[in-house]
Amino acid sequence: MSDRNREPNRKQKNKPMNHEQGKIKILKFGGSSVGSVERIKHVARLISDEQPKVVVLSAMSGTTDALAGIAAKLSGGDMDGALDDAARLENKYSAVADALYRRAGSAGKAKKHIQNSFSLVREICRKPFTAAGEKIILAQGELIVTRLMYLYLAETGVHAALLPAVDFIRTDKCGEPDMRFIRKHARKAINGYPLNRIFITQGYICRNASGEIDNLQRGGSDYTASLLGAALDACEIQIWTDIDGLHSNDPRIVSATSPVRRLTFDEASKLAHFGAKILHPTCILPARQKNIPVRLLNTLDPQAPGTLISEAADTGRIKAVAAKDDITYLKIRSTYKVPGYRFLDKVFHCFARSHTPIDLMVTSDTEISLSIDNRKHLPEIAAALSRYADVTVEDDMVVVCVVGDLKWYNVGFEHRIVDSLKDIPVRMISYGDNCDISFVLRRNDKKKALEALNCCVSL
Repeated sequence: MSDRNREPNRKQKNKPMNHEQGKIKILKFGGSSVGSVERIKHVARLISDEQPKVVVLSAMSGTTDALAGIAAKLSGGDMDGALDDAARLENKYSAVADALYRRAGSAGKAKKHIQNSFSLVREICRKPFTAAGEKIILAQGELIVTRLMYLYLAETGVHAALLPAVDFIRTDKCGEPDMRFIRKHARKAINGYPLNRIFITQGYICRNASGEIDNLQRGGSDYTASLLGAALDACEIQIWTDIDGLHSNDPRIVSATSPVRRLTFDEASKLAHFGAKILHPTCILPARQKNIPVRLLNTLDPQAPGTLISEAADTGRIKAVAAKDDITYLKIRSTYKVPGYRFLDKVFHCFARSHTPIDLMVTSDTEISLSIDNRKHLPEIAAALSRYADVTVEDDMVVVCVVGDLKWYNVGFEHRIVDSLKDIPVRMISYGDNCDISFVLRRNDKKKALEALNCCVSL
């Protein structure tokens, strides 16, 4: 994983590159953007200019799911099934290598790397299943696609450096990014190639505090891009997908949607958290902390303006609607077995002890309504709460979130939003911090609610 490939390139301009802060961009391409031979070639053309950049790649679309399936079969004791799936996936990648390169030498290097990756997978398959082995299996998709891209660029005369993300993306003992480590080692990695303008690395994968291969979980490639942007003081972070920016509503459900051209960090963070699939929720915070603009762009239409996320705000508008599925609603009513001033503390402690985050919450002196998206520890939470409260649990709910310029003194927006839902039963309403209002309602009412709220959006 640490081979950095310093071969010279005849087309490289022979002068040192200035990797000063604010000069470099971070470009992340998702799995669909590199999901075929033609798309890999297309991305290679997009990144082959003189702008200094770090290119973060996700695995080819479908690969992480396939690798997770292999790990699942191992976990269930089906070694033969896991080996068969690994062989099919290896053959798929070998076919990609055959089609991607013009020269036999390039294809040979790519296929050798693919063989080595799947030899490692087979070795893990033949050992007792462990979580550490699973993480190594899941890492192979990003490691393979970055090698394919690096070799393709080299074949076309573009000089790039292939940087292993596991050398500089690390999490701490709490599983959170170790920003001090990332900043130090990402800069060291970049500065090791003063003649380079293009750096290729993997999204999603990292090392944990124990030095083991790990990952940033689903959507982690967005997180990698944002962490690197913050660590390198980038001038911009670009997230490239197959859609023209973040849309005003869910285009899979509502037909009349359009891209939102400008969002604040707060607005984008809310939309990402509450269901906008184009952007991972964790991506915003590192960029926001360093005030680095994030631009959402379309790989299939590179000239489209996309969505710009920054501190700049468009006032006087309702901008977008998003929905989050698989929500559980809880009503917690005090039985007065603890003093009122301790009631909230008891409730919060139950959720904190089980590491279960609360999405939304509204309170009164004796009642709390809240929503969660993780039921894993719900039985123990409900049992603990029942000592001093009556707990009602309702499943099959969704959160619908509306964002825009919703400051309390902007009269009329809240009325428009709530009035559009007048024919839909709403279980809970939560007014956020100046830019969002969220509703908990039944899953069966999701489509009707999104369509009703679409008339509130200012295009």
